[in-house]
Amino acid sequence: MRRVTSFFFLASLFCVTFEKIHWSFTGTVSLADVLALLFLLAFVLSTRLGRVPRTTVVLLGFFAAFLVVYLLGYFDLTDSDSLQQWIKGLIKWMIHFAFLAAAVVWITRRGQHYYWRSLGWFCAGIVVNAAYGVLQLLDARRGGNLDAVLLSPITGGASQINIYGGVNGATIYRPNAMTGDPNHLGIMLIVPLLVLAPLYLRLERDHPWRKRLMAVIGFLVIVELATLSRSGLLGLLVGVVILAFPYRRYLVSPQLLIPVGGALAILLAVVVTRLHYFEVLLRTRVSTSGGSESAHFAVYSFVPQILHSHPLFGLGLNTFSVYYEFVTGKSNWGPHSYFVAAIVETGLVGAVLFGLFIVWVFARLKRARLLGRALTAARDPLAARVRPLAWGFTAALAGTIAANAFYLTMQFYYFYALLALALTVPVVFARRE
Repeated sequence: MRRVTSFFFLASLFCVTFEKIHWSFTGTVSLADVLALLFLLAFVLSTRLGRVPRTTVVLLGFFAAFLVVYLLGYFDLTDSDSLQQWIKGLIKWMIHFAFLAAAVVWITRRGQHYYWRSLGWFCAGIVVNAAYGVLQLLDARRGGNLDAVLLSPITGGASQINIYGGVNGATIYRPNAMTGDPNHLGIMLIVPLLVLAPLYLRLERDHPWRKRLMAVIGFLVIVELATLSRSGLLGLLVGVVILAFPYRRYLVSPQLLIPVGGALAILLAVVVTRLHYFEVLLRTRVSTSGGSESAHFAVYSFVPQILHSHPLFGLGLNTFSVYYEFVTGKSNWGPHSYFVAAIVETGLVGAVLFGLFIVWVFARLKRARLLGRALTAARDPLAARVRPLAWGFTAALAGTIAANAFYLTMQFYYFYALLALALTVPVVFARRE
């Protein structure tokens, strides 16, 4: 049974960013939903009762606190549509958080080797997703639709690459891969980039994964830029600034310049062949006066209105689209900012509680960095893995939060997988096999 549980867990991590693979069954049921539920069922059946990590105990405390806040938000609902959205949001969140709590126990009890397997499957899933995005872009350039060929027969739904616009009759495509949006892909990519980069920099010269990670990092940089995601680049920049302090001596090292420089050289060669096309494209992406930019900033104007009418618990979890359909004209319009969603849907109490949760996660990552420093002082070779891992997850979490100023990827499964892997670092590596 443990092998079955492990299979569903690793499969969940691998497929956690595959948003497009979903089915309409009493709502939208994604592949990640199915795998997470199967993991939770197998976890309950295969895991013995016993001591759990203190981290899990704290997580359960936060789970109870969040649940109380979300249930109190029920009393601010006004119609059946908002109730339906609230129920969907609550069920989704409960599965996410249960997955997080169970994942911490599962990884912790299996030790360091299993931790590396888990991190590997998680990053591999994002790399595969990025590779699909490249194939999707190449197929679209020749007039095809890879989603219709590979994904639609599985899901029964329609999807395609994002079409940004055109320049002199040439269509501008932004790969969204198996995510729902090119910006989602861009934000998700910063996690493996920021987590794997410090690990790569500290690998021994003859380590077999050194060249592999070099190639992966260079490839992900190319895909990141191909998404044209300003939020993704913002998050990546924030993470790079954080990593620049402990790894400043590597900034001009061949280890870093080769993968990043190689990726930029490839992109430069492509840009030179179609200079005017990319000049117009770049001008549109650096502009802040377009309709898309106005929509992203306009959602912040909703905050004062909600603080005036429903200051404590907001409008109700996952109900933004219902209340503002008359403004946007769309029934599925989200707040396009996790910060706005936290305040508008859960009020000041919910926003403060989530802030405390994130502070606690950063505190656990600080504990991981202190552990790495202690291992360094003890001349333990494990320090060359723990410190980069701790710094990488610190940068990835900070970058993801920054990127979510204008997007909502922190509601997705991959963010809870990120939290699980980050929170288990100071637990798993404080032990000896």
